[in-house]
Amino acid sequence: MVQDNKVAIVTGGASGFGAQIGRTLCQRGVAVLLADINVEGAQSVADELTSTGLRAMAMKCDVSKQADFQAAVDAAKREWGGLHIVVNNAGTTHRNQPALEVSEQDFDRVFRVNLKSVYWSVHAAMPGFVEQGSGCIVNVASATGHRPGPGLTWYSASKAAMLNMTKGLALEFARHGVRVNAVNPMIGETAMLADFMGMPDTPENRQRFLARIPLGRFTRPQDVASAVAFLASDEADYLTGVCLDVDGGRHI
Repeated sequence: MVQDNKVAIVTGGASGFGAQIGRTLCQRGVAVLLADINVEGAQSVADELTSTGLRAMAMKCDVSKQADFQAAVDAAKREWGGLHIVVNNAGTTHRNQPALEVSEQDFDRVFRVNLKSVYWSVHAAMPGFVEQGSGCIVNVASATGHRPGPGLTWYSASKAAMLNMTKGLALEFARHGVRVNAVNPMIGETAMLADFMGMPDTPENRQRFLARIPLGRFTRPQDVASAVAFLASDEADYLTGVCLDVDGGRHI
């Protein structure tokens, strides 16, 4: 699955799923631009990778802004001569709570980060993909996108829309040789775990959620990274519109 000729942008690359996606792609020969509003965190990951001879760079990027996303695309092309993969991993949530208690500000933030980012990624990267007759977008959605989580109504709705976008874009751009897929993690071991649970991150509270997952553990960053790396690879070149659950069997 080595892809020495590929260049990727990974959003939300400073930590959690995004950092591990960046590491995994780099280890498989891809040059990776880690785009994150937390540029210090992204730079730390990039330094870790370049210190071992891998190709990585960091860039500050608010994925909800057109200029920032376009700048990331331009920087990747300028640094490595092209762009082949975009991983829309950056995301946020409102705290797990009743729908009527989520503020308009939090609602707008969730949809701006989770959905507007996909819109801008397509506007920034897709023209180049169409021109070269190839390219790959992988959206990091959520298992709640097709099975809403209690207390996560608005977050789940944003991820459901992301899945619909994934399939629509896959249909529209297949004739240009561009593939668009998604992965759907279950609740994961990231900094947002307490927000998703809606309660303190304690062993007792974790167990309440783990009891719902047949494989008995939360989604780990490497689980998501491995799925993304596969969908972004040439081995998956006949897969488009796929929304792959990475959920330990939760939705069987």
